[in-house]
Amino acid sequence: MTAAYDPNNIFAKILRGEIPSHKVYEDDKILAFMDVMPQSNGHCLVVPKTPARNLLDASVEQLTDLMPVVQKIAKAAVKAFEADGAVIMQFNEAPAGQTVFHLHFHVVPRYEGVPMRPHEGGMADGAILAANAAKLRVALA
Repeated sequence: MTAAYDPNNIFAKILRGEIPSHKVYEDDKILAFMDVMPQSNGHCLVVPKTPARNLLDASVEQLTDLMPVVQKIAKAAVKAFEADGAVIMQFNEAPAGQTVFHLHFHVVPRYEGVPMRPHEGGMADGAILAANAAKLRVALA
C-alpha cells in the first residue's frame, strides 16, 4: 500500500508559488517547468495541479489531462533543442526511483551517442534554466 499524499512536497510548494520555478507551460490543470537537475538541456517536468502521489493513485481525469501536455512538451523540446528524440520517464514509489511524491513526467531531449547526465549532479545555473525555458516557450508558441 502506498503512503498518503504529502501536501508539503516540493512540487506542491512550486504549485502554490512558495518555491520559484522556470515555467514552460501552464493551464488550469497542468504545469510544466524546468528540472533543476537536468539530465540534458531542456529537461523539464510536467505535473498535474491537483494532488496525486504518482500514477498508481492518479485519477483517469488527471492522466487524461496530463498526457496531451506531455506530448506537446516533448515535441517542443525536440524542436527547441534540435534533439534526435525524447525520453519520457515516470517513477512510482521509492523502490522504482521516485524521489518527489507528486505525480510527474520527465521530458528529456536526447541526442544520438550522447549519454544523459546523472540526475543527482547538482542544481543547474538559474540563467541557463531560464534561457532553456524561454526556448521551450518559443517552440510551444
